[in-house]
Amino acid sequence: MSEADTRYDFIVVGSGPAGCATANGLSRSPKKPSVLLIEAGDDHTQAHLRVDGQRWTTFTQPSMNTGYKTAPQLNCNNRVIAYDRGRGLGGSSTINFGVWTTGPRDDFDEWAKLVDDPAFAWDSMQSRFKALETFHRDVPTGTDPSSVSQTNDHGSAGPLHVGYASEWERDIQPLLQTFQKIGYQVNPDHNSGDPLGMSVLINSAHSGLRSVAADLLQPKPDNLTIVTGSAVQRIILDGKKAVGVESNGKHYFATHEVILCAGALDSPKILLHSGIGPADQLSRYHIPVIHDIPAVGQGLRDHPFLNLVVKRNESDNDRRSFYGSQEAMDAAQEQWNQDRTGPWSVYGCENLIGFFKSDSVSSSTEFQNLPPSQKEFLLRETVPHYELLTHFPIHYFIPGFAPENLNYDTLSIFLLNEQSRGEVTLQSADPNVPLKFDPNFLSHPFDERVCIEALRAGMAAVRHPLFAKDSEADIIVPKVATSDDGLLQFWRENMISAWHMVGTAKMGRLGDGDAVVDANFKVLGISSLRVADNSVLPILPNAHTQSSAYVTGMACAEKLITEYQLA
Repeated sequence: MSEADTRYDFIVVGSGPAGCATANGLSRSPKKPSVLLIEAGDDHTQAHLRVDGQRWTTFTQPSMNTGYKTAPQLNCNNRVIAYDRGRGLGGSSTINFGVWTTGPRDDFDEWAKLVDDPAFAWDSMQSRFKALETFHRDVPTGTDPSSVSQTNDHGSAGPLHVGYASEWERDIQPLLQTFQKIGYQVNPDHNSGDPLGMSVLINSAHSGLRSVAADLLQPKPDNLTIVTGSAVQRIILDGKKAVGVESNGKHYFATHEVILCAGALDSPKILLHSGIGPADQLSRYHIPVIHDIPAVGQGLRDHPFLNLVVKRNESDNDRRSFYGSQEAMDAAQEQWNQDRTGPWSVYGCENLIGFFKSDSVSSSTEFQNLPPSQKEFLLRETVPHYELLTHFPIHYFIPGFAPENLNYDTLSIFLLNEQSRGEVTLQSADPNVPLKFDPNFLSHPFDERVCIEALRAGMAAVRHPLFAKDSEADIIVPKVATSDDGLLQFWRENMISAWHMVGTAKMGRLGDGDAVVDANFKVLGISSLRVADNSVLPILPNAHTQSSAYVTGMACAEKLITEYQLA
């Protein structure tokens, strides 16, 4: 293959939400530049891998998942925690759990402030969300209209289909009413810019079919080339200018730019194996130092979470009759294959989600000890401290889950605004060996305090008489639910990652010691090279982060279109 056959105007590395959004924006710009989108995995966008109710198990397909693991976590009883990432066209959107949350407006306004660029403020980001999505408001007949979105904070003509499941499990509305009676505010639209309150979840799915990032590329423009099954090992550099990428011995060249969109765990890996990163770390593995950027791989943040699980009586839900019957699930699959309706478009397809502040957190010593700027941010109107999610199908994740317990309820509790910082670092000179991933969970006192108070709030909800009247037994709950130590120990034993990794190639202002890229996504000190994925985020969004990856890629494409006059 000659160089002429492999030269493109732009090369985008990684086809997750950020990569597909970047490639989509560039390739559909009026001047139609040639764009190569190169992906390590294969094409897994077929319909049978996108059954809505099976969104919780797709990640178990070995060919679709990197299977990454963390280093042993010191503050989690030295447990190794799953750190899965999608591998294939569409990236992690092909294996995620379909939660479509955009986060609070204050998150994005803070991002804009940190990097001194209004392109990342809420008004700009919300316009991208609207351009990205087609929002489906359809809900089951009889749904209380005050419990779901009636606002104009959504798009109607974008390539990504999102919205509510058209049929719900029968305990969704009663459980929302229970939370309301307990004292939780109901928020009809968690994607309005103010997520606070309990909401019916907006999903990245529609009519029984999960949406994935590769949907942005349909129909595929003629000027877009997609190469799958081709992991990129390193950037090809001419001095300190990126001129292409190397993948499995093949070279692909870029006339204008290379844009890394491989995610918060793999974009740093490509930089490091290209000689861009902390000089001492590169030298330790005998990788020639092209440019010393100490912040590459630093600043890893994530959302840890855990689950409370209680057995419910038969009057509460029908999950045991479905999940406990292979015959019922097989029949549901046949129906889904015919018209994408039936139980596999109902069970596991709708959740409740809530974002909340905690007065106990705000009044704590751990909060008072934070830097003034962080305290100010955490007190802003739309910024939550923790998240609750219902209907997580935990039986898929516990080997030997007792069939008689299948009519359970789950309350998942997420730590938000994590103050702990981890890192991703080299552990081999071989670019095909994953980095060492150390999120350093629960290493900050503030995180411990939020975990304690959020779990205390979750326990108060499941023990409240309005909820507990339909409960039969505890399945997973703290044995010691009164003391701080007992609640924190439950976190150490049970918490896992939400796979919301950000911050390992952080965006910042020129002169910021923790910055890897500037506000135009340009790698500091290297020309014609950008990073545009969740690794650049200078905040940890108070949301499930697939949405931030999409709009990050969109923002990068817009900046490239302007700079290269492609409009």
